Amino acid sequence: MQGRRRSLNPVRVVQGLWHHRDLIRQMVNREISQRYRGTVLGFAWSLIVPLTSLAIYTFVFSGIFRSNWRPGIQNSTGDYALTLFAGLTAFNVLAETLSRAPNLVLASPNLVKKVVFPLEILPVVQLGATLATTAISLVALLVVNGVLTRTVSATLWLLPLTFVPLVLLALGISWFFASLGVYVRDLGQGVGLLTQVLLFLSPVMYPTTAIPEAFRVWFNLNPLTSILNDFRATLLWGQVLDWPLWMVWFVVSALVAWLGYAWFIKTKPGFADVM
Repeated sequence: MQGRRRSLNPVRVVQGLWHHRDLIRQMVNREISQRYRGTVLGFAWSLIVPLTSLAIYTFVFSGIFRSNWRPGIQNSTGDYALTLFAGLTAFNVLAETLSRAPNLVLASPNLVKKVVFPLEILPVVQLGATLATTAISLVALLVVNGVLTRTVSATLWLLPLTFVPLVLLALGISWFFASLGVYVRDLGQGVGLLTQVLLFLSPVMYPTTAIPEAFRVWFNLNPLTSILNDFRATLLWGQVLDWPLWMVWFVVSALVAWLGYAWFIKTKPGFADVM
């Protein structure tokens, strides 16, 4: 029991993941190569898919619904596309990580049988591969923004901080879903529906100012609202983070990550029996 308590110490959790950093790096590289193995375009698909979604959403929401991101400022189609692409880039980190989480352990029965293998790194590996492909979209976004606006955001250096709550949140929920997916096989279908709901209940395709005042308080309880706003503010608009709100969501997401890890460690001994 004492050993289990020590292993759930947040500092020990970080130390344990750092101890397996070489294994994590090797598995991330393998995961990326396996995703695009046998395809003609290979790694380019990580850019083609979000760009295609961007074109569709830009046409619908900017061309048909005439959405405007920043009241009082006339937004061009290019401005809208950049703002939307930024939201999709950040949102896809969470959506892709969660959609793959329920099958992480199920897809690796050979690893479950290896007593010494640290199964808890599987969600970390998945998240690492997702962040690697996200980096490509982010570079493309920076290039297009530079070409269209001929400027670079003065607060771009704060961008990595906007990813911290997002990464912790994605990792914590991924640990929880990866474990629960072993016992509840329907979870994969449910998570697919959840990501669709999150897409429309988060300010990905519309600004928070478009949310009716009566519902805005509920939308603000969604951590993605603050994360996406900070992401766009630092990347595109040269604005600093909302530090008090960022700190709140950092603490919440860190707690989610710790609880997800604790749940995974607690339920891990039963994986072999179920599989």
